[in-house]
Amino acid sequence: MQYDAKTPAEYMDMLEDDWRRETLLSLRAIIHSKASNFDEEIHYKMLSYGDGRGPLFHLNAQKHYVSLYVGDAKKIDSDGSLLKGIDVGKGCIRFKKSVSISETRIDEFVARAVALWKQGEDLGC
Repeated sequence: MQYDAKTPAEYMDMLEDDWRRETLLSLRAIIHSKASNFDEEIHYKMLSYGDGRGPLFHLNAQKHYVSLYVGDAKKIDSDGSLLKGIDVGKGCIRFKKSVSISETRIDEFVARAVALWKQGEDLGC
């Protein structure tokens, strides 16, 4: 889904109060804790997190899942151990209603992505 928001606050106000909002808020908190110096903005009608190099993460609530866009997830988690049990595409990690954020290792994945980004690694697709 696309939200025609101009600011992150507007984006959050547009979300329905359901499991997707809760999931997005959990992922947002993880990103804020692991990348506290990143700017939160709207980019491509989604929440985005990045620095002077551009966005590293995008977050978006879809109809049936919440998406975390990170470029090529294999560059961050080559053996898939950090994303086990989560639906992963090449550049998108999909959190469905059945996935409990607290039972995943997404916080470690985000921390690794931020560390690689800070080292200047190209994490794009």
